[in-house]
Amino acid sequence: MTRPSSEDRYLKAFGRRVAEIREARGFSQEKLATLAGVSRETIGLIERGQRWVRLSTLHRIAKGLGVETFEVLKGLRQ
Repeated sequence: MTRPSSEDRYLKAFGRRVAEIREARGFSQEKLATLAGVSRETIGLIERGQRWVRLSTLHRIAKGLGVETFEVLKGLRQ
């Protein structure tokens, strides 16, 4: 089995951060998707570390979560 790449670890860490904030707000993936203007499938892929987001999408997700964009990236660990 191969070790995950640095990129894979960042993707997973970012996804965990989005899920952490979403759950702290009591939002379902569906609710966040609606607030951010993306599909629920997209939120699921992001939270599982399977999809990178564009900066515009990052901003919309942060806005949907009710936080500043930098808060979504704050404290990311691999």
